Amino acid sequence: MYSDIKIFSCNSNLPLAEEIAKGLGLSLGKCHVTKFSDGEISINIDETIRCADCYIIQSLSYPVNDNLMELLIMIDAMKRASAGRITAVIPYYGYARQDRKVKARDPISAKLVANLITKAGADRILTMDLHCAQIQGFFDIPVDHLVGMPILAAYYKEKFGDSLEKNFVAVSPDLGSVARTRNFASKLNIPLAIIDKRRPKPNVSEIVNIIGDIEGKNLLICDDMIDTAGTITNAANTLVTRGANEVFACCTHGVLSGPAMERIKASTIKELVMLNTISIPEENKIDNLVSISVAPLFSKAIKRIHEGTSVSELFD
Repeated sequence: MYSDIKIFSCNSNLPLAEEIAKGLGLSLGKCHVTKFSDGEISINIDETIRCADCYIIQSLSYPVNDNLMELLIMIDAMKRASAGRITAVIPYYGYARQDRKVKARDPISAKLVANLITKAGADRILTMDLHCAQIQGFFDIPVDHLVGMPILAAYYKEKFGDSLEKNFVAVSPDLGSVARTRNFASKLNIPLAIIDKRRPKPNVSEIVNIIGDIEGKNLLICDDMIDTAGTITNAANTLVTRGANEVFACCTHGVLSGPAMERIKASTIKELVMLNTISIPEENKIDNLVSISVAPLFSKAIKRIHEGTSVSELFD
């Protein structure tokens, strides 16, 4: 057994890290993550971690390369300080969309990042809603893969109650999200509709067809992440023009890059619900945006990993 459990955080999502530590009845470990004048990352761990069970909380969100390097250097520092076990807690795994070769000479960056984290010295990974679940197989160390959909389903059950089954339809924004949305719809006991779209170029989508009955219904669009919000806002606007009543949207990871906020504000989305795997800047917070914390789930998972008990029931 390890001597102690210690929770550390880099800079990507300190509020979430503090909430996770609080859920475990702990304070964040003492460390400083700064930069030298030339931009190099500087890590200082200000307490002993010898033989300790250490958890580093770091989402690989914007600026993704800085946050990745912070994580790698923190892992290396802990390894050299004789930490007993190092778990990289990555609520949002960056580069996950580059999980295969789409055309000749493409990199598989999601695999490269997995190699870097493993080589740096991490002993296991705790993450949530990978863009492609098969990325778990990119690691040669244990991966615990939490899912955010039950948290979102619970929110809508509490918000709408019995009216869900009468008036709502879950909508998959593309064919790749059908399995996730079907599971979401099953938990809410509502029908499923599917948007058939194409991407003429990156971050641009065009809706070709809508499979399912949406006429006069309230719709719940469910996705794993929202980046530039082109897909989700284009879907919402098109669904309303084709007879839907109100459109609600939800996702696990709110990347919200580029024109995302302007698109969301100008869209027909009545409410956007996101989990707080990525820290939302104050300037991006709008009235119809709801953030739900994943800290309780991560706290439970960390506690079970530390105690050597089953984590599997937290996966659904």
